[in-house]
Amino acid sequence: MERATRQRDAIKLVIQAAKRPLSPAEVLEGARAAVPALGMATVYRNLKLLVAEGIVQVITLPGESPRYEIRESAHHHHFQCTTCRRVYDVPGCPGNLRRLAPRGFRVDHHDVTLYGRCSDCGTKEVRAAR
Repeated sequence: MERATRQRDAIKLVIQAAKRPLSPAEVLEGARAAVPALGMATVYRNLKLLVAEGIVQVITLPGESPRYEIRESAHHHHFQCTTCRRVYDVPGCPGNLRRLAPRGFRVDHHDVTLYGRCSDCGTKEVRAAR
């Protein structure tokens, strides 16, 4: 286990506080509040260490760069806003999706991603239409 650093602590706190998967750029922006001189290379290096330590997990959505969230024991899915591209956790799971697999196939795991507009972007759209 690596020794704790001010940079790593700031990165971990930003990810914990967000309660949603963050891109490296979002992590950098948030962590700079505590460590103004923080650079992107340091963010990537510390994200890699936090993943290796099992504190943070990588969330990969099709066609997107990886995002990072605190590792949870509970299985869950994600929602991506098609306007701002932010990703949010969806608690829980719709259940046993094995029944959707073709006959004779074995499902080892699954990921479900919902797409649409987040509440912030939906509100902006309503205001713009007025």
